[in-house]
Amino acid sequence: MLDHTDRKILNLLQQDATLTVAQIADQVGLSQTPCWKRIKRFEREGLIKGRVTLLDRHQLGLGVIVIVTVKTADHSDQWLQTFAEGVSLIPEVVEFFRMSGDIDYLLKIVVRDISDYDRIYRKLTKIAKLSDVSSSFAMQEIKSTTVLPLPS
Repeated sequence: MLDHTDRKILNLLQQDATLTVAQIADQVGLSQTPCWKRIKRFEREGLIKGRVTLLDRHQLGLGVIVIVTVKTADHSDQWLQTFAEGVSLIPEVVEFFRMSGDIDYLLKIVVRDISDYDRIYRKLTKIAKLSDVSSSFAMQEIKSTTVLPLPS
């Protein structure tokens, strides 16, 4: 169970993982050692899975986000394993979900342009037999965050 101070520490780290323990401790009203111990506990328990640097996709020339929905007639474990392993090898696929409802799988793909997506599409369709692949291109990114809401 997270207390108020735990949530404050985690929110600060989600906003800026480069903050020092001293900076975090100061902002949450703890001394450095208890703050450091909490952070180490979060890491040990797997609550903090890692620390990353977020890049600006536009500056990297990755201007297109494609949301791809996939339907399949084969719902076997072997099919899923083959498809998941194949999709995992495509770095442009940044998110990949097994869904409930009418769609079987949803992928978020980041690419330079439409022809770059076509290259990825061709890879996808070679991984495993698919019933339907539908692609939607994001016109505007309104909200994108890695910050998770922390329960009270």
